[in-house]
Amino acid sequence: MNIEEYEKAAEQGDADAQNNLGVCYYNGQGIQQDYEQAVNWYKKAAEQGNANAQNNLGECYYYGQGVLQDYEQAVSWYRKAAEQGNAGAQYNLGVCYDQGQGIPQDYEQAVYWYRKAAEQGDADAQNNLGECYYYGQGVLQDYEQAVSWYRKAAEQGNAGAQYNLGVCYDQGQGIPQDYEQAVYWYRKAAEQGNANAQNNLGVRYNQGQGVQQDYEQAVYWYRKAAEQGHASAQFNLGVCYEQGQGVLQDYEQAVNLYKKAAEQGNANAQNNLGYCYEQGQGIPQDYEQAVYWYRKAAEQGHVLAQSNLGVCYENGQGIPQDYERAVYWYRKAAEQGNADAQNDLGYCYEQGQGVLQDYERAVYWYRKAAEQGHVLAQYNLGICYSYGEGVPQDYEQAVYWYRKAAEQGDADAQYSLGVCYYQGHAMPQDYEQAIYWFRKAAEQGNADAQYSLGVCYKNGQGVPPNYEQAVYWYTKAAEQENAFAQYNLGSYYYQGQGVPQDYEHAVNLYRKAAEQGNANAQNNLGYCYEQGQGIPQDYEQAVYWYRKAAEQGHVLAQSNLGVCYENGQGIPQDYEQAVYWFRKAAEQGNADAQFNLGVGYNQGQGVPQDYEQAVNWYRKAAEQGDASAQYNLGYCYKKGQGVPQDYEQAVNWYRKAAEQGDASAQYNLGYCYKKGQGVPKDYEQAIYWYRKAAEQRHNKAKFNQIILQILIFFRKFFQKLKF
Repeated sequence: MNIEEYEKAAEQGDADAQNNLGVCYYNGQGIQQDYEQAVNWYKKAAEQGNANAQNNLGECYYYGQGVLQDYEQAVSWYRKAAEQGNAGAQYNLGVCYDQGQGIPQDYEQAVYWYRKAAEQGDADAQNNLGECYYYGQGVLQDYEQAVSWYRKAAEQGNAGAQYNLGVCYDQGQGIPQDYEQAVYWYRKAAEQGNANAQNNLGVRYNQGQGVQQDYEQAVYWYRKAAEQGHASAQFNLGVCYEQGQGVLQDYEQAVNLYKKAAEQGNANAQNNLGYCYEQGQGIPQDYEQAVYWYRKAAEQGHVLAQSNLGVCYENGQGIPQDYERAVYWYRKAAEQGNADAQNDLGYCYEQGQGVLQDYERAVYWYRKAAEQGHVLAQYNLGICYSYGEGVPQDYEQAVYWYRKAAEQGDADAQYSLGVCYYQGHAMPQDYEQAIYWFRKAAEQGNADAQYSLGVCYKNGQGVPPNYEQAVYWYTKAAEQENAFAQYNLGSYYYQGQGVPQDYEHAVNLYRKAAEQGNANAQNNLGYCYEQGQGIPQDYEQAVYWYRKAAEQGHVLAQSNLGVCYENGQGIPQDYEQAVYWFRKAAEQGNADAQFNLGVGYNQGQGVPQDYEQAVNWYRKAAEQGDASAQYNLGYCYKKGQGVPQDYEQAVNWYRKAAEQGDASAQYNLGYCYKKGQGVPKDYEQAIYWYRKAAEQRHNKAKFNQIILQILIFFRKFFQKLKF
């Protein structure tokens, strides 16, 4: 019938014609579109009980077309039609119950009406009934029933059902998992323009599940869905642009797509957009914007964003530094199982940042992350076992976790594992294994490992001694400002070991290490200033660096600083300060300082004169082999200063010093043989020791040697005359 015929019949009260005329007005078919006229004719037919018109009138009220939107009126008309068995109305009434529109929400009633329509073959109702079974709304959850109803609708070409059926195959819900079938149904829906299906089909192409991996096809389908405003597809397409998968890498396009999805509330996109702002990737770096988007995602429970937001709070990037807030967000993510956050939360407990320091809690969170394979957490847990922080000290466990991290390539763990082998912690000492792990870490640029590898080459531990290799690895570490390596390398240049001797370069390296607080380097730099080696002589600078080292307890520097005070070099002469520093070093066992402290007591310089204390300190030094102290101790025994006079003990100590080449001791030992003090008189022995001393240009030794030789000559001469 044409419009004129519909109008004529409708005006005569024909309900079907009235409904059909309403449809023409509604769709603008054969007549200008007019929703009000459509409602007018739908109402006339509906009031006559025409079910199609009742359903159509209900839809006009539902969408507010031709009348004011009124869900209750929509429900009223849907019900009238539904009760007459109209499948469309039954479906629509089910939707109203499902969404609580125009009537209190009631999933059971929704299922009731969906089923009515579905059993009549209504594909939309079949799909929705399937969703009720899938989610357990209004019925007990039943994936198999969901699949059954999805399939009915899908086979009628319902795109939503085709997508849903694809999901069931994808997830193995209600049917054995089958990626190929999932792809089949996704494609069916995608080709009808279903954005969810287009996105999921893109995912399958991206992952190569159910279809050969094809990044370009993934991009194709992501783009289809993204152009419809599908947020997940926009995010996924952004990832493709960021990674250059299926398209040329383009950070700006990635940001553009992330932004579109993020503004729709997609948490993944919000997190990635935050990362782009943080890194300045595809957009100018902006920490505040990074925080803004991380927060958006984090507040939705996005675990990675929660972790990232925690990092921003910890580092004060884009937001004032706040350890408590960092802990808050780390905990949120950690409790969801994020290993990065678990490790970071463990670190906060270890350091007492944002929470009370608690090593046990640190270990708890490190372990959580470590058991997920988090390499830094494994290393940190190894540290805790190594030092007994939060757990009983246990080198075997330390080695276990170091090895876990080391095998994943963590340089710090490789170095620490090398240390365990080097020191024999929880395993037999094994320099070769130590070398193996030191090298692994050193080749990754770990300065401590490079230094340790240098030590092994220097000492021939696990490898043949090789000064050139030692220099090579010390240099590597020194270039990374490793103070120990700088000091050792400086010593090599000073001594000319493995490299040509170069005092200036030695001084340069000593200075680098000294400025980092290395006490050995500070002492050596002071010595170079004192001696004018590699740098102009400067006693004040010598004192400066000796003091730096001495204040750290460096025994040789304490002794050297004492000498500076004693001699007034680089500082006003001050015997009390000299004694102060000599005592510091002497109490640590330094023989030079013990000798000098003994001299102070002997002469009463910087302390009251005390021969017994002098003897005490001379003896300590002498027992360590200090020749000057041995001589002085012998002298004290000879003179009876601080000890009872004892020529035998005097001879004993003179001999020890004399055998080390001390000229005064050699002379005095000769004197003892000459006089028969502490030893039987023996001119030949006297001459022997006088000669030794004379060869060192001892003033009196040569004269006494000659006198004795003359005396022996005449004695032998007179003995011959008597005969």
